[in-house]
Amino acid sequence: MWQLSKRTHPVLTDEGGAILAEDTGRWSYLTPTASAAVMLLLASTSVEEAAGCFAARYGIPEVQAAADVHAVAAALTAQGLAHDGQKPVRRRSWWKGWRS
Repeated sequence: MWQLSKRTHPVLTDEGGAILAEDTGRWSYLTPTASAAVMLLLASTSVEEAAGCFAARYGIPEVQAAADVHAVAAALTAQGLAHDGQKPVRRRSWWKGWRS
């Protein structure tokens, strides 16, 4: 099951969106199409189900919808903002270990 990583905060609309990575303080901005894909990914039990809903919603071929949804899921996973249900790779924060 695809899901956003802990300490990420989405702000998603049909007009676009963004995801805040709390660990880095950086925002990842999304196009309207990517934002819709993320909303469907979060509401679905699988990437395939999200792709089917994406195809139906936008009236595009299932092959194209699957490619689009998989591309969004892969990009966010590569950035450490999401994972596929397996234990996510822990990224080290630069401030850990600093002491006052």
